Amino acid sequence: MTYPSHPLADIFPMIAEPDLKVLAADIAANGQVEPILLLEGKVLDGRNRQAACGLAGVDPVYAEFAGADPLSFVLSKNLHRRHLSESQRAIAAAMIVDWERGVNQATAGSANLPTRRAAEKLSVSERAVTAARRVREHGAPELIDAIRAGKVSVHAGEALSELQHAEQARVVREEKKAIVAEAKKIRAEQQKVRHAVRLTTMALVAEKGRETAPGKVERLFPIVYADPPWKFGVYSEETGREKSAENHYPTMDTAAICNLLAQIGSPVTGDAVLFLWATNPMLPDAFRVMQAWGFSYRHHWIWDKEVAGTGYWGRDRHELLLIGKRGNPPAPLAGTQPETVHRERKGKHSAKPAWFAEQIERLYPDVPKLELFCRSPRPGWDAWGYEAAGRAEE
Repeated sequence: MTYPSHPLADIFPMIAEPDLKVLAADIAANGQVEPILLLEGKVLDGRNRQAACGLAGVDPVYAEFAGADPLSFVLSKNLHRRHLSESQRAIAAAMIVDWERGVNQATAGSANLPTRRAAEKLSVSERAVTAARRVREHGAPELIDAIRAGKVSVHAGEALSELQHAEQARVVREEKKAIVAEAKKIRAEQQKVRHAVRLTTMALVAEKGRETAPGKVERLFPIVYADPPWKFGVYSEETGREKSAENHYPTMDTAAICNLLAQIGSPVTGDAVLFLWATNPMLPDAFRVMQAWGFSYRHHWIWDKEVAGTGYWGRDRHELLLIGKRGNPPAPLAGTQPETVHRERKGKHSAKPAWFAEQIERLYPDVPKLELFCRSPRPGWDAWGYEAAGRAEE
């Protein structure tokens, strides 16, 4: 007589057929050393021994489980005996989390565990357990079996669970390389959709803020592009300002630039990206402004002007476009980011290449954009500055 498996035992997969045959041969030669443990008439521990006894033609030896916590016992036995992948452990953890649906709580011990606790018990991340639970909810039996067998990772399985069950079954029959490629393709499509949704949300938040934002700028913007009129320090006020920016446009000291955003109505959404121009000597001031405006530094792009200018420690031929964020705006999709260095010969004093604004437009289409300290507004952008006049004609 053989006994059915206890559901707690089924949390872990059976050993592979070659290993089962080796176990059967050992039992045939040396007998069954360890008894098969039963709980409520079902095999709690020893499913492989029971199957091996059948192959060897040996009558199995059974005993009743006498412990107080069958789940902890099963976990201890299987995790100590086997080398299981993260994905196999994640599926086991997901089964534990869902256990309250099918096990009598009086005999399940601590089986009803939240995701975090189950993840800790199986030594996997919460994210992996969440992925495994999605697979159990939406995955075809063939996909779940492939993960339990170690053929498919739980994260690839989560992506594949978006497919129809028949398509899932077809994919898992492919070679591992093809499975990974299909999962990667699905994740890329999902990422595009999520990115589009987040961009749309940014635009909606900005539109809603049009009626409520106080001050001189009447909208809220998720994208801000700024080229502040920095007031540079010089060694000599008498001779050092011959080539100063003040000869071309009004400048502002750093404290005034820090206070500017609040003075014009704080026209920035909670989730926003700032593109802030900075020169080498004013780099500390630029970080100060970025912080004062509520942004944290993330990255930067470089404008190579091709022709070197002046400088006390080196002859500058580049400027930096610092990138900061506030809240949780979407970063550019993978593969769409521009190279960080753009080479273009400098034009009139302080004028920046249109290429940089074009990259912002490409990465954040249909999202409201504000250019601060603007000279000539770009079509589709709002502008604020000494030489700007609101919004450019489309």
